[in-house]
Amino acid sequence: VMVWLRRTTHYLFIVVVAVNSTLLTINAGDYIFYTDWAWTSFVVFSISQSTMLVVGAIYYMLFTGVPGTATYYATIMTIYTWVAKGAWFALGYPYDFIATPVWIPSAMLLDLTYWATRRNKHAAIIIGGTLVGLSLPLFNMINLLLVRDPLEMAFKYPRPTLPPYMTPIEPQVGKFYNSPVALGSGAGAVLSVPIAALGAKLNTWTYRWMAA
Repeated sequence: VMVWLRRTTHYLFIVVVAVNSTLLTINAGDYIFYTDWAWTSFVVFSISQSTMLVVGAIYYMLFTGVPGTATYYATIMTIYTWVAKGAWFALGYPYDFIATPVWIPSAMLLDLTYWATRRNKHAAIIIGGTLVGLSLPLFNMINLLLVRDPLEMAFKYPRPTLPPYMTPIEPQVGKFYNSPVALGSGAGAVLSVPIAALGAKLNTWTYRWMAA
């Protein structure tokens, strides 16, 4: 049994991270994301999504050693989130009540880096991690521009878990940050590199545990 568990540790980790990504999106990616804190929330959301994507994607990619698996991992995350959106839809909420982040293009950049550098792990960590952090806020902002008026969504469909003192308010756009995409990209690019290194290290630790 222990041998089987050790050999499936990689796959268990992949499932756990992908499920957690869905939960994080449901908590941070609904209409509150656009309204109460507006651009401040976008920056925090961008950083969390970039780092969460890169740690699982690089772990999975280095485990298989095949460029393309990071994109496959991002696709798993996307499918999970769309299924969760379906659960909210079944409760009577509109299907765009929760915005699904655009993970796949950023994961494709990570795969391309790994492929272009001939499967160089360190290049994937440094260059790929930077590209993920830089690109995700940009792709995600384009995604959000396609969603209908978030304030209308917030008032028409109040989230059942919200306490009364957190009712939606008019967003203070530009009060804290003039360019949330630039700030999110800058912070994401810096933080995604060490998190990518962590994902690579987790891969090494798991192999050592499997060999024990």
